[in-house]
Amino acid sequence: MNRFLTLLPLVVLFLISCQQKSQKVDNPEEKELHGSESNNNSFSDWDILFDGSSLDAWRGFKQDSVGPGWVIQDGNLVSLGAGSDLSGDIITRKTYEDFELTLDWAISEGGNSGIFFHVLEGDHPTTYATGPEYQLIDDIGFPQKLEEWQKTGANYAMHNASDKRLKPVGEFNSSRIIVHNGRVQHYLNGDLIVDYQLWTDDWKARKNSGKWDAYPYYGLARNGHIGLQDHGSVIKFRNIKVRDLTDVGYPLFNTEDLDGWKIYGDEKWYVEDHELVCESASGEDYGYLATDQEFKDFILRLKFKQESNGNSGVFFRSKLEGTKISGWQVEVAPAGNNSGAIYESYGRGWLNQIPDERENILKEGEWNTLVIQVQGNRVMTWLNDELMTDLFDEKIGEAKGVIALQIHDGGGVKVRWKDIFIKELKGDN
Repeated sequence: MNRFLTLLPLVVLFLISCQQKSQKVDNPEEKELHGSESNNNSFSDWDILFDGSSLDAWRGFKQDSVGPGWVIQDGNLVSLGAGSDLSGDIITRKTYEDFELTLDWAISEGGNSGIFFHVLEGDHPTTYATGPEYQLIDDIGFPQKLEEWQKTGANYAMHNASDKRLKPVGEFNSSRIIVHNGRVQHYLNGDLIVDYQLWTDDWKARKNSGKWDAYPYYGLARNGHIGLQDHGSVIKFRNIKVRDLTDVGYPLFNTEDLDGWKIYGDEKWYVEDHELVCESASGEDYGYLATDQEFKDFILRLKFKQESNGNSGVFFRSKLEGTKISGWQVEVAPAGNNSGAIYESYGRGWLNQIPDERENILKEGEWNTLVIQVQGNRVMTWLNDELMTDLFDEKIGEAKGVIALQIHDGGGVKVRWKDIFIKELKGDN
């Protein structure tokens, strides 16, 4: 037999194997979430947060610029230790939802610091009031006894680090944080040392039984700033970079026309300047713009701006007969009227309401971001990155239906919508 023909099957198997290996390596999500130590610099979406010469990517918490407590020395970003428990921290100018962060750090003797993510400002007093923390500390030389939840690499006051290799004080360690679909992983010098899921029953139990019980909004944001802590100690950082891993899914609104949507009622729905506009016509009845497709489990993201009145909403898992809608609505309304809460149409009414002190999260007359996650019998909503609803309901869990935007009756309503994306999910939590 021809020798080439004899070898051909082996050659084919070899090529298939190489292709499969190549495909596996080129899948950054699978690779990184399973603990690969490498950072694939072939990706173009890395943000360099510190290159050794510029602080442009940073500013102080609730400040316009970086304060004098942070300087650049010998290509390192250095906290001089001028801060305190309540001041001195810096945050990124950009915000991040799902991301991968890598950096090197060297702690001083007896030093204490940390890395935060999903940090919100607003009415929150400090970075740690909202942002989970990757702890950085001198495990051995700190002047007070440390519990395991206080030691380097821990999700501070929540999850202990395990099986870590920590370099001596003064030497640089490498850390990496991956946040993806609510899953958080801490790496130290290439090893996975912490792995947890946000917003689970276990996570809530830990939060409510420890230090964070006094901070009701700790860890609830879906998106926020990355922060570095000045806790009164000298610490050096270098090689800081981040890449966005957020998957927003696909657009429901194509910015050109109403393809994929159906109008119910006589109110006006149209596209202007690549934005979707709803506007009252007669004002005598409700109006709806609903998707042609039904959805079960998903994350819906959109932006809205209330130009006039602003009494509207986003329905999910709903059914329409003319302008009669049965299902559930995430409220969009003028301030003081529960934006972000859940209302059951032709049913039980309000399933939750927004506390008065949270009503200022809505920005009337400005663009607001709204994220709605519906999975199984759980609904979570975030308005401008703040968690507004975390609701479990068996009736919701049994339903499937369209997504619909609403114009409230009464007239005078005009709302703009844009950046409408949906990511379909698989099954229950």
